[in-house]
Amino acid sequence: MRVITRDRGSAFVLTVLVGLALTAAVMLALVPALQGLVDRQRARSAADAAALAGVTGGRQAAAAIAGANGASLVEFSQVGHEVLVTVQVGDQRGDARATDAP
Repeated sequence: MRVITRDRGSAFVLTVLVGLALTAAVMLALVPALQGLVDRQRARSAADAAALAGVTGGRQAAAAIAGANGASLVEFSQVGHEVLVTVQVGDQRGDARATDAP
């Protein structure tokens, strides 16, 4: 007499579900780290733009460009023809220097 089983292929379904759960867990763990990398790059780009704007327009122009790039101006200093800025995006800071000297 032959026994009829109806659980054929259930191991495959269980394996797929476990794989999806592991993939979701890894993705959730990576999101904060990836967000930090994105914020760091945005801060660097905003700092570069703010420093260039600060050379010709001063602190007010640097703050406006930093804000337009989603950052906040934390520090601004101008010594002669050289401008140094620090901006912040999220928890990440970016520094840049620009000058109009030859």
